[in-house]
Amino acid sequence: MLKDRSRRSTALTCLIPIFIFALLFSSILFAQNDKAALEQILNRMDQTAATFHAAKADFDWDTFTAVVNEHDRKVGTVYYRKQGKSVEMMAEVRKPDSKSAEEYVLYKSGKVQIYYPGTGQVQEHPVGKNKADVQTFLLLGFGGAGHDLAKSFDVHYAGTEKIGTVDAAKLELTPKSESVKGMFNKIILWIDPRTGLSVRQELMSASGDYKLSKYSDIEVNPKLPPDVFKLKKAE
Repeated sequence: MLKDRSRRSTALTCLIPIFIFALLFSSILFAQNDKAALEQILNRMDQTAATFHAAKADFDWDTFTAVVNEHDRKVGTVYYRKQGKSVEMMAEVRKPDSKSAEEYVLYKSGKVQIYYPGTGQVQEHPVGKNKADVQTFLLLGFGGAGHDLAKSFDVHYAGTEKIGTVDAAKLELTPKSESVKGMFNKIILWIDPRTGLSVRQELMSASGDYKLSKYSDIEVNPKLPPDVFKLKKAE
């Protein structure tokens, strides 16, 4: 009886290193697969960035404020244009149940301008020394090179997720800059491997607040009207 127990104990002891090796091997294999998948999607984003100069997309923005447990949902159309190192963005923003824009948001020449048609007021916000951070956020998944992400973020490949009909690659970004991390400590991008563009983004803060952006009907390098990047306000 004692000999049998001793033999079983010895056998189990011998198996432990095998199990540990198997677990380590699996971890290494998964890490290698993830690294290869990450490299593939970053390369695809690089390819898109090389020829990207404009984009148009419909959006659905959901901004959640944790302290009041409140969602603020907006929809509309957003336009991007990249000229050299300069980035321009125009968003026509409306409520989900409205067909009229309640605000126009323009980023151009280093400042954000917001026009409210209801009141005719315009707010201006120069971005100053934060221009580089602003342009980084504008190009997240929309014309920014994949390997450039590593300059501002630690990038982790988190597998794939079905977004509508797209098997999107899920990238988790942790900002390197403390100032950016103070606003958003984690960012998730869902990248369409066919286009190298983002179909969904989530920006999260340590307080529990987040902004979830969903994009559809994305057009790459469309011919945009010349007045798209002019503030649409009453003369």
